[in-house]
Amino acid sequence: MQIYFVSLGCDKNLVDSEKMLALLNRAGYGLTGQPEQADIIIVNTCAFIRDAKEESIETLLELAGYKKNGRCRALIAAGCLAERYQKEIRTEIPEIDGIIGTTAYDSVVEALEEALAGKRPDCIKEKDYLPGGLTDRIASGMSHVGYLKISEGCNKNCSYCAIPSMRGTYRSVPLGELVEEAVKLTARGAKELILVAQETTLYGVDLYGEKKLPELLNRLSEIEAVEWIRLLYCYPEEITEEIADAIRDNKKVCHYIDLPIQHCNDDILKKMGRLTNKKELREKIRMLREKIPDIALRTTLISGFPGETKQQHEECIEFVKEMKFDRLGVFPYSPEEGTRAADFENQLEDDIKIGWAEEIMEAEQQVIFDKNETMAGSRLSAIVDGYIPEEGAYVARTYRDAPDIDGCVFFHAEYEIMSGTIVSLIVTDAKGYDLAAELCKEEIPLLAPGSSDFASQNKEEIPLLAPGSSDFASQNKEEIPLLAPGSSDFASQNKEE
Repeated sequence: MQIYFVSLGCDKNLVDSEKMLALLNRAGYGLTGQPEQADIIIVNTCAFIRDAKEESIETLLELAGYKKNGRCRALIAAGCLAERYQKEIRTEIPEIDGIIGTTAYDSVVEALEEALAGKRPDCIKEKDYLPGGLTDRIASGMSHVGYLKISEGCNKNCSYCAIPSMRGTYRSVPLGELVEEAVKLTARGAKELILVAQETTLYGVDLYGEKKLPELLNRLSEIEAVEWIRLLYCYPEEITEEIADAIRDNKKVCHYIDLPIQHCNDDILKKMGRLTNKKELREKIRMLREKIPDIALRTTLISGFPGETKQQHEECIEFVKEMKFDRLGVFPYSPEEGTRAADFENQLEDDIKIGWAEEIMEAEQQVIFDKNETMAGSRLSAIVDGYIPEEGAYVARTYRDAPDIDGCVFFHAEYEIMSGTIVSLIVTDAKGYDLAAELCKEEIPLLAPGSSDFASQNKEEIPLLAPGSSDFASQNKEEIPLLAPGSSDFASQNKEE
């Protein structure tokens, strides 16, 4: 039997999807990229904000048509929407034959078999259950990039966030299991590991009584095939000097960190249930930049929070200008059922929230363009993500760019380069939010930063800047912030991707 699988939402959801695919493959099911050829259709849904819920519902409704007009015998809804709105989607989309909750993905085979038998299963487990031992995955994206979900759930309970109600409390994945999973990811071709969770910085506190992120980074860096390690979803209040030192000192860890601050005004942060204030945010950012001068800082903000005034919004814009974040995305506030903020007074109109998001991104834009202009002549190492045939150009990323959410470097080559190859580039021009570059004339296969032969290989070359390069700041005194989803210019920025 053939399965058509759709994974919606975040990279954490993608990890669950890849684990389900591995279980289905082990059970003997085949995979197809054509829904009309599928006997079974599975949609791993998202319900983080309103737009994500709408996309999930529209996808389910569209694919439900293949039960009438195709060969589909069973339609399964998995993930956050299925967990949160189990009864509603059963009523509104009667074509759905089975439900799989956020913590029940290890039972995907059993749920599918029950659905094929006409039993219409609701496979929902305790929210604090954590499927264990699932280290096999089937790649559904770029094989040279592997997302490693190091924990599940969240204990922060921010007033606007529904994640704890869908994903439960914070649970770390055992360290040994993560190392085993990472080894398997590299066996399928992964060179860059991207650590994700609802919050990565708290890793280990529930299992080991203390933060174990530095130890995890060291263990992962011992895997020979791993070349880059990247950190996402780091709550600012949990970023310690020890974590900053681990990022600085480990040659395989990218000098890049994603720290969502959401706002800077103290009153808004308090209403959001955040655990930092403006002064503490400044101090944390200062600490990171002092310890790691070439670090790329990404953040996200929420515009139009209930009760937010024009003055508080303008304060946020000034903070963005002051901090000069290297990467920044903005989400207009979305009231989510069951959250405290959804019941707050003074909810703002959508046009105000969207307009304020655009103003924040406009404040960042000039900084981005100015910094990009200064990059001409800089030499960077970059990982190749793909090739655009109609342009005859390769697409790559520096250590300062996470896939899908940050910028790219475009370059041409007279020979074929495999995706996942790390190349040496000279920046020739700024292209809005992206860069154009040329291959270094003396380009030869690059060793991983930190390898014993790296220095001797490059002794006659311009110093090559890799993810953990301590000299990047001095060579590139101006940095490049690039926009991410949420930017009004994101579509044009990434139109060729």
